[in-house]
Amino acid sequence: MKFLNAEPFRIKVVEPIKKSTRAEREKWIEDAYYNVFKLKAEHVYIDMLTDSGTTAMSSNQWAGMMRGDESYAGAKSYFKFEKAAQDILGFPYVQPTHQGRAADFIMSQLYAKNGGYIPGNMHFDSFKGHAEVAGSIPVDLIVEEGRTANTLDHPFKGNMDVTKLKALIDEKGKDNIPLIIMTVTCNGNGGQPVSMANIKEVSAIAKKYGIPFMIDAARFAENCYFIKKREVGYKHKTVKEITLEMFSYADGCVMSSKKDGMVNIGGFICTRHKELVPMLNLLAIVNEGFITYGGQSGRDLEALAIGLDEGTEEDYLEYRIEQVKYLGDELHKRGVPIIKPTGGHGVYIDARKFYPHIPQGEFPGQAMVVELYRTGGVRGVELGSCAFSKKDPETGEVTFPELDLVRLSISRRVYTNRHMDVVVNSLADVYERRHEMKGLKLIYEGPILSLRHFTAKFKLL
Repeated sequence: MKFLNAEPFRIKVVEPIKKSTRAEREKWIEDAYYNVFKLKAEHVYIDMLTDSGTTAMSSNQWAGMMRGDESYAGAKSYFKFEKAAQDILGFPYVQPTHQGRAADFIMSQLYAKNGGYIPGNMHFDSFKGHAEVAGSIPVDLIVEEGRTANTLDHPFKGNMDVTKLKALIDEKGKDNIPLIIMTVTCNGNGGQPVSMANIKEVSAIAKKYGIPFMIDAARFAENCYFIKKREVGYKHKTVKEITLEMFSYADGCVMSSKKDGMVNIGGFICTRHKELVPMLNLLAIVNEGFITYGGQSGRDLEALAIGLDEGTEEDYLEYRIEQVKYLGDELHKRGVPIIKPTGGHGVYIDARKFYPHIPQGEFPGQAMVVELYRTGGVRGVELGSCAFSKKDPETGEVTFPELDLVRLSISRRVYTNRHMDVVVNSLADVYERRHEMKGLKLIYEGPILSLRHFTAKFKLL
């Protein structure tokens, strides 16, 4: 007899959520200009917009918040957080920030403020925005297996193409490459993991040319769990051991604590280079507050210190990854074109295959997001023609991304598989009616192209 593992926790506090009618949802999404970022959260039944900051914290974390030291400078809570980050990530110098984007900003000011090309496996929107403002050009060098929304079960679709990385350095010159970034897991193509072998190889190239190598660590624990399960030589290592090895190959990292930090706010930047610490601290003081609180309250730092440990517990990670897989498997059974294998924090649907009759200029992913909300009150997010298009600064010509995706993120320790069943049934219904759907017209995008999906306004065609 096969025994199934249940969630590694008991539910102690619940938050009511409300159902709504389709007529209500149609009015609400119209008022929001067909942009789900503009919806009121109370009008959403199951929220899969993001896994960032939506975690249900543990009883230990809530108890820790009551011990928060709110001293402006030198608070006890800071030193607890600092030790936890040092022990788990291995970097000696840690600067908290109010969230991951602030850490991205500090990183961009340390490394990228003088322009140049910044290669990565696949940059996400927040750093692309900082790079755009700083005058740098982010370059995506994801491996070919991760570049298309196929069903190939490649274990590490988040890997960086090292041949293309070497070619970029040779073409542009190492002096025009101020930084290399590896995002783990790779958010832009399905939460796909990066192998330890790939991280080691990219690190060796960075050292050879004297280029700093940073890791965007928002979902580092999920990535390390995949390494344990999929990569030769790591089966018998703990996630914490794998984590320390992974970060040992980098000069530092930036972190949105709102993901694998298991908290609702916060971020930090780490480095192993003592000479960078004074500027890192000064940038934090100017933009975040004093060094030892970095834009966070003491209670938030207490919760983060505990969350970093809980987020690397293997029974939790097994439940987490298996819930994502459950959603993906059920959608796949119903013919919905998803990226396989499923990644760490959500399921990604190929909008171009879902709506082959809608051209990218009419935003097929956004059309799917809108119809999923109108059908079941489920809020996902478009990561495609709106979020990741590029525009030639001279001609104004738009280049659409190769991947046009819809992401259904799963909040940590929040929803049960019954909620996942509602999502499956809703999206399956949308898929059955897919030929009836038309696209959208963009009527407002905002001043920063790489961040326009947050502020965009649409109308139905």
